[in-house]
Amino acid sequence: MSNFSNQIRVSAAMIKRLRLMSSNPVLMRARSFTTTEGDRPTMVHKRSLDILHDPWFNKGTAFSMTERDRLDLRGLLPPNVMSSEQQIERYMVDLKRLEVQARDGPSDPNALAKWRILNRLHDRNETMYYKVLINNIEEYAPIVYTPTVGLVCQNYSGLFRRPRGMYFSAVDRGEMMSMVYNWPADQVDMIVVTDGSRILGLGDLGVQGIGIAIGKLDLYVAAAGINPQRVLPVMIDVGTNNEKLLKDHVYLGLQEHRLDGDEYIAVIDEFMNAVFTRWPNVIVQFEDFQSKWAFKLLQRYRNTYRMFNDDVQGTAGVAIAGLLGAVRAQGRPMIDFPKQKIVVAGAGSAGIGVLNAARKTMARMLGNNESAFESAGSQFWVVDAKGLITEERENIDPDARPFAKRVKEINRQGLREGASLAEVVREVKPDVLLGLSAVGGLFSKEVLEALKGSTSTRPAIFAMSNPTKNAECTPEEAFSILGDNIIFASGSPFNDVDLGNGHIGYCNQGNNMYLFPGIGLGTLLSGSRIVSDGMLQAAAECLAAYMTEEEVLKGIIYPSTSRIRDITKEVAAAVVKEAIVEDLAEGYREMDARELRKLTQEEIVEFVKNNMWSPEYPTFGLKND
Repeated sequence: MSNFSNQIRVSAAMIKRLRLMSSNPVLMRARSFTTTEGDRPTMVHKRSLDILHDPWFNKGTAFSMTERDRLDLRGLLPPNVMSSEQQIERYMVDLKRLEVQARDGPSDPNALAKWRILNRLHDRNETMYYKVLINNIEEYAPIVYTPTVGLVCQNYSGLFRRPRGMYFSAVDRGEMMSMVYNWPADQVDMIVVTDGSRILGLGDLGVQGIGIAIGKLDLYVAAAGINPQRVLPVMIDVGTNNEKLLKDHVYLGLQEHRLDGDEYIAVIDEFMNAVFTRWPNVIVQFEDFQSKWAFKLLQRYRNTYRMFNDDVQGTAGVAIAGLLGAVRAQGRPMIDFPKQKIVVAGAGSAGIGVLNAARKTMARMLGNNESAFESAGSQFWVVDAKGLITEERENIDPDARPFAKRVKEINRQGLREGASLAEVVREVKPDVLLGLSAVGGLFSKEVLEALKGSTSTRPAIFAMSNPTKNAECTPEEAFSILGDNIIFASGSPFNDVDLGNGHIGYCNQGNNMYLFPGIGLGTLLSGSRIVSDGMLQAAAECLAAYMTEEEVLKGIIYPSTSRIRDITKEVAAAVVKEAIVEDLAEGYREMDARELRKLTQEEIVEFVKNNMWSPEYPTFGLKND
């Protein structure tokens, strides 16, 4: 009887509130600024051990005595009701103790032990998991994301304990439309999908690559406040060309060579059609697809679906923000960016994505016409595994062709087709040396010595490849050879360098996590049906402007990850604003497009903030069928 009475009181209160709001337009407008997650009781079908075994709803010892009676939990938990803060304190003490004990012998990295322990918490209690992650984001982002996630993916078949996400494979052709209804959530806001073909810089890891999709979505929840019940990691298993995995008897994926050509495209097409049929408003982020397919799939889908490719567009945005920050660190305005000479090492999907975005940014600053575009293109020298790319290159990749140097131009510079990276740096004397090669140690002593000849007052080195072992150089190597008057950024985290005499060489982590959560959240809240170049550019410029002048002049061009939720809020607001400017915004829930257009900048930021999920335990009520 008491359960029924509680439900009646809740329902009556909600009806009364809705009637009051409908008669008061001021309250209706205020309602648009409050998250629809709100403080309403969460009605569940489960009770007893079933709810304790469900990580979406389990609160453990934090269930109140009223909830224990309502959900038949009395006697199934210790009698002391604990707050979430007490739970976390108890967990953190246990975590520190177990970090060493959980290692499988001395060869097992401590980071992987941390991942195991955090993953166990994720399996038991999602709310507490995200509370721990958000409260300790600097320490645990490198565990759930790069660089540790690379190690997780390499060992995923051995680490797998319970399913997380969905798997669509080549053998599921013709079945995907029905398969999507096997996922229990009626609403999905964010999907991260990979085919496992190019996980970080580790190559083809097949089905084990789902670890990267899980890690990315952890950051969507922690940084952007996407509701964890509305995210979906996806693996599209079309086989693997990794011979080791093909022969591994405990490998979890299809043990056949990868599909290619039209067969491959057909599988991806079927997947996209299926997920957008069930969840028309979902956003799909493509992750770690090999260069061969990354651009083709992006161009195939970007004007039809709400999707983007983080390796191509997210990496480019973070790099642009860093490049603009490097200009500021020289004491110059960002408008001087088109004057920068940039040598790029790496012509894969990430490298070409950065080149395209940087050229567009320069061209826009120069007037955004054909002449400006041509002038901007002359500021880049691209070096791949075969050396400097020029018009003389045979079988040149079509995506790299626009950046191939003209023969007459390089002859005047004393260069040639296939010139080494050290030669190019020596002759060009660049302002920026940008690494997206996935080749650890590529910026050798010879290359860094050559950069001493830079004409810049403060040259910048971006060793952006992930994971850590693939970084083109370390900050210690850069500062020891070039001195303290440089800007250094990397894709994976490194410690700052003590240069002596009270001087610090700052290591800036140019990680995609600064942008992709805000791009996803901003697209969701704007209601835009596509992710436009302008929205991506707005995100990058917002990140570039986030740092204060004092910080930038010290050589700090990227913020601390401890500020990630605030950064994401600002980036998402910039994306929403740009969607409004481009007339792409269609609104979100109660905030329709017309109301969205009326918001000031401050109101857009508040709108974003109020729609970011926070890991707080809801009050539960039992829903009777």
